[in-house]
Amino acid sequence: MKVLFAMVLSLLITVTQALASGGGGDGGELSLLTMLFMGFGALIIVFQLVPAVILLGGMIRGIVTPAEKATAEAGAENTDENP
Repeated sequence: MKVLFAMVLSLLITVTQALASGGGGDGGELSLLTMLFMGFGALIIVFQLVPAVILLGGMIRGIVTPAEKATAEAGAENTDENP
């Protein structure tokens, strides 16, 4: 059991060092698939921004519009119902 444990531990240490080493290239170039993936992520973010801007505009318009207009309309409806 101790031998098996020592062997597995030594393999893990060796594999970890091999995977952590840089490898061949300088790593400065991105592949086509990576660029397409990043572009797809950017499109998702842009398409999420459109409804967010519309919602923010509606909230700001609701805050800025005067409340008297809404209360005047509600008052006019109440006078029609009560003769």
